[in-house]
Amino acid sequence: MRLNNKPQMIEAVMFFTDHKIFKQMLYPEFEAVLDSVVNMPEFIDQQMRAAYVLINPRLMVRSVVFFYIDFDEKGAADPSWNIPLRHLAERSGRGPDLGAGPIRLGCRSQASVPWHQMHLWDPDLSPKNNHLLMIRDAVKSNSLGLLFDDSNEHFFATEQLKVASEERWDSAVQMDAETHALDREKDLEQRQKAAQVIKQQRLRISTLETQQEEQLAKLRLQQQRELAAQRQYYVELQQQLLQQEALNAELKQQLTGQADSFKALRSDLQARLRSFEQHEREAVEALREQFEHELQARIAVAVVEYKEQVAIRDVELAYKIEHEQQLTSELTQLKQQLQEQAGQSGEQVLERLSRAGVVFVACHPGVGHITIPLQDMAAYQQQPMSYVAKKCAVTEDLYVRWLAHYENPLCVAQYDEHTRCGLPLARESSPGSFIDGVTDRCSRHKRL
Repeated sequence: MRLNNKPQMIEAVMFFTDHKIFKQMLYPEFEAVLDSVVNMPEFIDQQMRAAYVLINPRLMVRSVVFFYIDFDEKGAADPSWNIPLRHLAERSGRGPDLGAGPIRLGCRSQASVPWHQMHLWDPDLSPKNNHLLMIRDAVKSNSLGLLFDDSNEHFFATEQLKVASEERWDSAVQMDAETHALDREKDLEQRQKAAQVIKQQRLRISTLETQQEEQLAKLRLQQQRELAAQRQYYVELQQQLLQQEALNAELKQQLTGQADSFKALRSDLQARLRSFEQHEREAVEALREQFEHELQARIAVAVVEYKEQVAIRDVELAYKIEHEQQLTSELTQLKQQLQEQAGQSGEQVLERLSRAGVVFVACHPGVGHITIPLQDMAAYQQQPMSYVAKKCAVTEDLYVRWLAHYENPLCVAQYDEHTRCGLPLARESSPGSFIDGVTDRCSRHKRL
């Protein structure tokens, strides 16, 4: 924005973070921050590095003061902060030329007021991270929207200017006179430029020395803190050791006392135990004798009762045996009488039937129909199989085996207790032709 009014100097404040300019504001805005009218949330609970910059109407840097400022947890500036930035900008030593002649530079290594030195910081002048060049470029970019003078007045190049004394910087007439005499004083100008370069290098060296001293101070402080912590830890360990030793001695004394008391208690308990055991043995012996007397008395009473019961049972048993013998004798007599009566009645019936011409015929396998005479009827009724076997001229056992073969002609050879051969065979119709072990078995199991 072009300036149409009278040229005037402009004050700005720039905040640095991570080797770059993070925020820019005009000085009135910075005063509002100092008065807690405006908070800075992005700077909550931090110590920020800032730079006060004095800018001429042609957007060139004239003075720079590098300072620290603290912000609380709400983003408000430290109310006790009070650094005279304008005074430092006016009274600080010369710095490098940023396009409008050597600037006024206020920093830790070049502080006009010594007691403000701890609140200032030294800029980095290395080629990669030169804070002064960052400020110059930020001012030229005019991100703050400053009014500037872009008139086509004649200006001399920086290398053609002679470094005048501080009291003569703002005199345009004197600068013009010195410009006309520049050709005659080139040697002096070169010496002054060399002196300026040397001063800049000295400033940089001083800055580096200050930074190194700060780092050494930090390392010494850290070492002292660590050493103090180690000493404190050592003292605490010694105290703990002494406490532990005292505690061990106390515990040892307590253990000794407890051991003595335990020994006395053990002796007392052993004496009581022996007394109790003696008393217990006497009591047990008395109880045993009493129990034996009572047991003998109870056994005697029980024996007498059981003997009486046994005698009664013996009498009852003898009576029952005698009664059973009588009943058995009577039963035998009755059976004989019944058999005699039954035999007489059956024989009488059969005799009557025989007289009437009835013939008694029975049919059995192997003999077919046979006529049974009246005199053989009793034998046939008692043992029919034996009677039929005699008729077949074989034994009763052989007839029974043949009958089993006749009714079920299968091989009777045993494989085991539950399994037979069971092979079908030719049925033998005559008991006399039946051979045990041959006729009732297959060719494989026949007995030779």
